[in-house]
Amino acid sequence: MKVNKHAQVKVKSQKWTKVKGNRSRGPIRPSDLNSSPVMAKLVQEHHAKKKKPSVKRLKGKVKSVSGAPIESRKPCTNGGVSMESEDSEDWEEYSRSLQMNGMDTDDGQLARLEGDALHHCAERDDQKNHAVLVMQKDQTLCFRGKCFLTCLYGRVEVMGFTIEEGQESYPVLSPASHCPLTITALRNSDNSRDPSTEVGPILQKYLPTASCKRLLRRVKSNSSLILLEPMVTPLTRFLSSFPGFNELFSPTMSELMSAVLDTPLNGLGMVPLLSAVHGLKLSQSCREALDSVVSACRDMDGCAVILVCGAKNVGKSTYIRVLLNTLLNHTTSVDYLEGDLGQTEFTPSGCLSMTTVREPLLGPPFTHQRTPDHMVYYGETSCEKDLNRYLESLKSLWSRRPQNRETPIIINTMGWVKGFGFQLLVDMIRFFPVTHVVQLSHGGVTQCPALTPGFLRMAQGFQTHPPAQTALDELNEYQSPPRNYVLHLVHSDFELAGRQGNSRHQRANEQRELSLLAYLSDLQSPDPGPVRPLHALTPYQVPHTAVALGVTHCEVAPTHMFYAANASLVGLCCLGEKVTSRGGPVVLSQPPICPCVGFGVLRGVDMARGLYFLLTPVEPSVLRKVNCLLLGAISLPSCILTSQDATAGELPYITTDYSFDITGAGKIRVFKGLLRPEHLK
Repeated sequence: MKVNKHAQVKVKSQKWTKVKGNRSRGPIRPSDLNSSPVMAKLVQEHHAKKKKPSVKRLKGKVKSVSGAPIESRKPCTNGGVSMESEDSEDWEEYSRSLQMNGMDTDDGQLARLEGDALHHCAERDDQKNHAVLVMQKDQTLCFRGKCFLTCLYGRVEVMGFTIEEGQESYPVLSPASHCPLTITALRNSDNSRDPSTEVGPILQKYLPTASCKRLLRRVKSNSSLILLEPMVTPLTRFLSSFPGFNELFSPTMSELMSAVLDTPLNGLGMVPLLSAVHGLKLSQSCREALDSVVSACRDMDGCAVILVCGAKNVGKSTYIRVLLNTLLNHTTSVDYLEGDLGQTEFTPSGCLSMTTVREPLLGPPFTHQRTPDHMVYYGETSCEKDLNRYLESLKSLWSRRPQNRETPIIINTMGWVKGFGFQLLVDMIRFFPVTHVVQLSHGGVTQCPALTPGFLRMAQGFQTHPPAQTALDELNEYQSPPRNYVLHLVHSDFELAGRQGNSRHQRANEQRELSLLAYLSDLQSPDPGPVRPLHALTPYQVPHTAVALGVTHCEVAPTHMFYAANASLVGLCCLGEKVTSRGGPVVLSQPPICPCVGFGVLRGVDMARGLYFLLTPVEPSVLRKVNCLLLGAISLPSCILTSQDATAGELPYITTDYSFDITGAGKIRVFKGLLRPEHLK
């Protein structure tokens, strides 16, 4: 994990100009992505029982973000004539195919790209190990898997972000832990363009001549061409090395009957899904709130502060990702303040952070872990034990943000909206100069009162009391927050709204483990090769006298501190004052609120030489500033310790000679997936 210093947007007039992605990556190293044994078996069964697939279409009408209907079109047929003539005849047939070809649907219905269409509209170059896909306007491709996506011609949209030709490739990841991603082809921005003179040369760069001719028949005036390349990164290699996650990017058990397993895309790490599997579903109120917030950010002067709140499992994180991606279509960056300790977006859980986002989020949180601009390690997935430290940590992060910064900022909140949790939410709206509040709910039951400006004036907070304190005077001497804000009420009507998913990898604790594993994947080499276990990595040696050691979530006797910290995750923090030692280890009596630059695994403690052995992906130049190690309640995933290969004898950090009969020897863990006896009926 690298620490990046981000430059601020200097010119206000450029704030809402059309922005093109600047993501750069190294060249893709072609490597055969062998299917897993499970997927290989499914492919064989699919061929054995193969029936001629048919093209299905969604019944619902397509709507834009603002809810405006798309104009109706007349039905067309699929062109299926082979091109065996010379180039001039090829172009004549191609010109005629503009009138015959396409996948447009009646009455503006949105067409899912599936069945035979995937064979006709996609061509793969086995030597270069990539594929080119032609999509018509409003066509969608819903899939599981992972790949790099480059738009060669036209425009496509993923999770609210528009990818256009001329931009760098973007990683798109659709694991089984979240809703499958959908690629949607959009109308071309320039209707005067002639694909007959532009598409041919583009295809020749990526496909053989025969494949180019077959694909040219599928191109229309509003077609989009996308290049799909396999994705093999340290993250994907690291996750696939654990038995529990080797099928993470494969379809779930409920999706297997709808998976299309014999297309040119499968060998690249993508599995298209039939229309029986729904992708991301946005309600009408969600679309209206997105449209309203984006329009307000474009028109208002100054900085838009958008706070998103709601109960658990109502889609806050998904809404924020779509909102953030939509804003990145118009501005170069968006700030993000993390206030949810349990389900963090860019860091392992237990952190509060401020991050400048410049690239779209085209996957769940564990696929885009990064080092924030500012971070505080709280050390727990809930703040119920110390509400004041939670609020003070958020204030500390906000104070580090430049007051004259015009970049819009999104504030994420916890799903705790009752009791003290609701009071914390009231405090956050009062503390920060909020301009928009997006409140999500589900079902017909109100999870908490509507946070209107009138209600907030009389609401009781944890640190604030009526009449409302509208700002932190000590933090905003030169910036007066607005007295009122705009409230957007969003009703979530997707399946399982308000309930935690029961499928594999969809539980909150599993997603927290995925985020932590993704962070630790930075310890691996970027070069292809076998995954190295913890005991095979070279640690840093840190003197006991150079850093202080503290515990955030409970009281630990100083004599037991090293036992508690050994083989644990620690936050690498920077205290404001210098650490002084009298020759022994320095132990903190209270958890401080201080900057955190990353995380490490305390691999061992050498009492004889007075050394900590630390594994961390943080750069040495940043690591020199660290003078505090904070131990929290965030534990290492068990698979990190139990899945270590190439060891002789017992596994490191694992013992079988342990007695749980001793009082306090084992930690009591509550598994929320099990129903209590009184709820079984």
